[in-house]
Amino acid sequence: MALAVEHQRLDQIGGSLAGSFLQAADRNLDGAQKKLQEYGDARYRYTREVDAHSHWTGLALLLVLLGAAFDQVAFAERMRIWLAWLLLISATGFPACVLWQNLDHGTLPRIASGMFAGVLVVAMSLVAGGFIRRKPQAANV
Repeated sequence: MALAVEHQRLDQIGGSLAGSFLQAADRNLDGAQKKLQEYGDARYRYTREVDAHSHWTGLALLLVLLGAAFDQVAFAERMRIWLAWLLLISATGFPACVLWQNLDHGTLPRIASGMFAGVLVVAMSLVAGGFIRRKPQAANV
């Protein structure tokens, strides 16, 4: 699905750019401007779609790998569950807010994506600290 959408967006980008050259060759500057605007809009959307899809893929893979070794994080069970939820919510919310920027070019989607990214960085830093920190050893009896 994502690949089909990205290919359609690439067709839009190429078609609008070629259309702007054709309009300029016909000395239709208004038409060329309109096609260049379409090119810019399609390029903006394409960049965010590719960014969101690559972030979702990378973050999903990272969460699977972290999940495989998550019991080695040297925090109490409650803290590990809290961190797992933070990772899941922020790893989902960040790319979703990047896609939201295609629908709303205002500041709210940018602020939201920045906040989710910040939470993601903090949560990953805490998990990294938990991996580095020594887990208490059970007493040998």
